[in-house]
Amino acid sequence: MAKQVIAVIFGGRSGEHEVSLKSAQSVMKTLLESTKYDVLPMGITQDGNWICGSRAMERLIEQANPELLDGAASVDRQATVFGSFEMVESQRLPLPSVIKNADVIFPVLHGPGGEDGTVQGMLALARIPCVGCGVLASSVAMDKIIFKKIMRSHDIPVIPDVAFVRSEWESYPDSVIFRIESSLQYPVFCKPANMGSSVGISKCSNRNGLIQGIRLAAQFDRRILVELAAPNPREIEVSVLGNDEPIASKPGEIVPKREFYDYTAKYIDSGSAASDLIVPAHMGDQEARTIGDTAIRAFRAIDGAGMARVDFLVNRTTGELYLNELNTIPGFTAISMYSKLWAASGIAYPELIDRLIVLATERFSDIEKNRISYCAE
Repeated sequence: MAKQVIAVIFGGRSGEHEVSLKSAQSVMKTLLESTKYDVLPMGITQDGNWICGSRAMERLIEQANPELLDGAASVDRQATVFGSFEMVESQRLPLPSVIKNADVIFPVLHGPGGEDGTVQGMLALARIPCVGCGVLASSVAMDKIIFKKIMRSHDIPVIPDVAFVRSEWESYPDSVIFRIESSLQYPVFCKPANMGSSVGISKCSNRNGLIQGIRLAAQFDRRILVELAAPNPREIEVSVLGNDEPIASKPGEIVPKREFYDYTAKYIDSGSAASDLIVPAHMGDQEARTIGDTAIRAFRAIDGAGMARVDFLVNRTTGELYLNELNTIPGFTAISMYSKLWAASGIAYPELIDRLIVLATERFSDIEKNRISYCAE
């Protein structure tokens, strides 16, 4: 039986470029350890060029920020050659012709330009099955402002917030500050609307901190979100797997050593400075079921497919639950929270990858049933 060719896309024009390299290495290594797959690596450089073929990872590592390749999430610089395809360099869009060899695409692109529906739309036009969420779910989940509006419409609790655009801040900063301080109490979190891995996020305890936080967030996006800091929160995460009938993993808990779970805490801190990951989280069965059910409701609300990691904040005193965000392409090494939660729930990393590939082909087949021409009845 012929092997399936799985094209793994990684890198990208995002602040999470190096994180993507780590996830992609783990995925490709596992695929090649199976007898069912061959791997077509497809790297996207920070300037948007495509480097495809067995040495694509090697080239992207050479070009990456060396500081961000170190630490707890460091990329294995020795493991760089994957698959058997000849290398083709620096092809810009449209898609490199080598992709015609792929049976399924596995995008391991975190953040804008990969997790936000842009690549998913391109692959939909190319009519190739794609692991994970489609255009709609990807774009909605990436945009924190739109995502929260949809969650509220489904009676899923989210943190109170104020949203505005960069041009409003630049023209009327006093009005923006007044609106925030009239609606929310300090401390607050200031975030770009479309970024992942806590890039551009600040915790602000007063007006001066808020001004600095808005200036930072405005460097990463034209739309900015300011949220109330949840009191005394536990950070709980759940993994979701499936298409029309998704399932949820056991919940896990993150205990950050820093003030909050920022980019450095996620990907750079190591040893005693690293955040603690408690899998599964210590909580009652009913609370765990409620969190899992809420994660599935959120996934269905945006028409999710394949996978997502859903993050919650839970008040330690009252048990009050807030959905914080939904990540459609979470960190995907064997020791990432998404994978660890499934391992704790009985699905090992290789099986998880197998299931995601099957789910991609099933969703693609379902979409292919749609009529594409009009015929008068």
